[in-house]
Amino acid sequence: MAKLGTFRIHTPRERGEGLRIGTVRYLPRGVRKEDYARQDYFDVWLPLLAPSRELVQWYFAADWTEKHRDQFFRRYQREMLGNPDSRQVIQTLAALSKHTPISIGCYCEDESRCHRAALIKLLEDAAR
Repeated sequence: MAKLGTFRIHTPRERGEGLRIGTVRYLPRGVRKEDYARQDYFDVWLPLLAPSRELVQWYFAADWTEKHRDQFFRRYQREMLGNPDSRQVIQTLAALSKHTPISIGCYCEDESRCHRAALIKLLEDAAR
């Protein structure tokens, strides 16, 4: 069984959260790299699993609706599964999550509107 979770970047760590992976396109401004983990941003930055700049721009350019969110999740999933590097990283994280807790993080406050929800599903599917 996969040990997967999510977190919002720069929130206090929770017990059992495991390795925090930042899946964002942009690094936090004004924070030294050696301070990312200490200040509860993330342990590892993995921008390969972030939505493309174009997809993020498309997402924020339109009014948010359930249909818009669903389209975003479908487009994000196509980006991840259509890229051999992203697919390989997803497979690797899915295998690792069977042995150690992994948490996926982003800056978004509302996870239901965030790529984290789609990425967790991709990881869970890959872990099966």
